[in-house]
Amino acid sequence: MRVITGEARGRKLITLEGEDVRPTTDRVKESIFNIIQFDVEGASVLDLFAGSGQLGIEALSRGAKHCTFVDSSNRSVEVVRENLKTVGFEKRASVFCGDGKMYITLSHDRFDIALLDPPYNKQIIDSVLPAVAEKMTDNGLILCESELREVLPESAGDFVKHREYKYGKIKITSYRKNM
Repeated sequence: MRVITGEARGRKLITLEGEDVRPTTDRVKESIFNIIQFDVEGASVLDLFAGSGQLGIEALSRGAKHCTFVDSSNRSVEVVRENLKTVGFEKRASVFCGDGKMYITLSHDRFDIALLDPPYNKQIIDSVLPAVAEKMTDNGLILCESELREVLPESAGDFVKHREYKYGKIKITSYRKNM
């Protein structure tokens, strides 16, 4: 797994191994960043359910100002920290170990972009999306990665489903504020 483009282009990232780990493929990651390419520069990003941190690191590499990484696994948080050190982005990142919903509920931060990639088919997105929507800026963008057949909410707070993008068995759903 590598950073696709930007400041850290080509740098190798480590990932966890095992059945519970499902890193975003390069094809889907490239598609995600094609969707948000004009929103990343200078953005404050949330990488919720960060895993290895590859999505947030890609955002930082492409010019995001800051990224907050959150994962409930101690090992995942260690991997995120190792990857941030590898690419030299430690000063532009915050890393938290804990429950994603609890973190977002207690956080006072505002985000321009939120990247949600939780375990599939557990209705986790349904549970956290309203809390994430409350922490977004007015021009914010929420992107959710899910299994193709998983039905996601039409709205969360002031944010409504904007588009769905399908890549094999994976779906990316974007939400924007209803103005």
